[in-house]
Amino acid sequence: MTSGRTGLRLAACLLNISEGRRKDIVEKVARAAVCEDNGQEHLPATVLNIFSDYDYNRSVITIAAPVDRLGRSVVAACVEAFASIDMAEHSGIHPCLGAVDLVPIYPLSGVDVEECGTVAQNIAETLVCRVPGCSIFLFGQAHLPEKQSLVQRRKQLGWFNSRAFNAATVIPDVGLSPTLSHGLTGVGASPYVMNCNVTVDTQDLATAKEIAGSVRGSSAGGLKGVQSMAFPHNGQIEIACNVESFDDHDARWAAGDKSGYVSYSILGRTYHYVSPWLIEASIKKSARDRGVRTVGTALVGFTPEECARCAAYALTSGVHEFWRMRGGVFM
Repeated sequence: MTSGRTGLRLAACLLNISEGRRKDIVEKVARAAVCEDNGQEHLPATVLNIFSDYDYNRSVITIAAPVDRLGRSVVAACVEAFASIDMAEHSGIHPCLGAVDLVPIYPLSGVDVEECGTVAQNIAETLVCRVPGCSIFLFGQAHLPEKQSLVQRRKQLGWFNSRAFNAATVIPDVGLSPTLSHGLTGVGASPYVMNCNVTVDTQDLATAKEIAGSVRGSSAGGLKGVQSMAFPHNGQIEIACNVESFDDHDARWAAGDKSGYVSYSILGRTYHYVSPWLIEASIKKSARDRGVRTVGTALVGFTPEECARCAAYALTSGVHEFWRMRGGVFM
């Protein structure tokens, strides 16, 4: 989707919160993104999707809006999440750092990633004013001037596990040291990142980690833009993949095999990402080589193009809770 076709300058936030078991809380956070004053005022935003996982105790809420309005909706949802989620009582398989774990801002149409970085910085500064004890690290286009990625920033802070670092020694980019209740929140911006999870029929975590490593972009022969981890899930193991969009400025991409990658453009800048079917096929082959079969694949939310199309439709049609039309996913 291009801005010339829609006239809209849209961005999205795939808000990650550390709650996936209390459906009422998750939906309350989602409603806060589109309503104010106890539901009396509708914000110019839409919730496109809700994905919740019980074992992970985590939800991803997809919020879309005009880029100059998105920050208000995201802040409202975060404020509600901080008020409802206590990290001191949290348990779940998926590693996390905070009650509001991640606030990534992605361009959809008519806006560049640099402007999304400014939106993310403003969200961070607003949150520490609205939520006492809120503690934030920045990543991507919001982390200036270094622009370090989410992976780089998380590793600096002791990776995912909030118990792996001494909160008293953490110096956040915005706000005070993390509290036990709120934890640490990552706020940033980058080209679109989608999630694709493939379940393998084994309980052997070591083997599953090998499979995850085989498709990781940093591995020899891996898939560019893919970050992957293996988590026990419903008696099996899920290979959870973050699939990053990237541009042409990469020597490995220029010289590599481009089959199975999808391209899209925003404001004349072309991005690419590996297709879910190639991720599934690559994991299936790696699993088969180790005597393991795959049993299912789930795309969490949307591809970049789907997200842009759904956002444009929902916003021009006044559909604030688009996720109800397609059904949120609670697992």
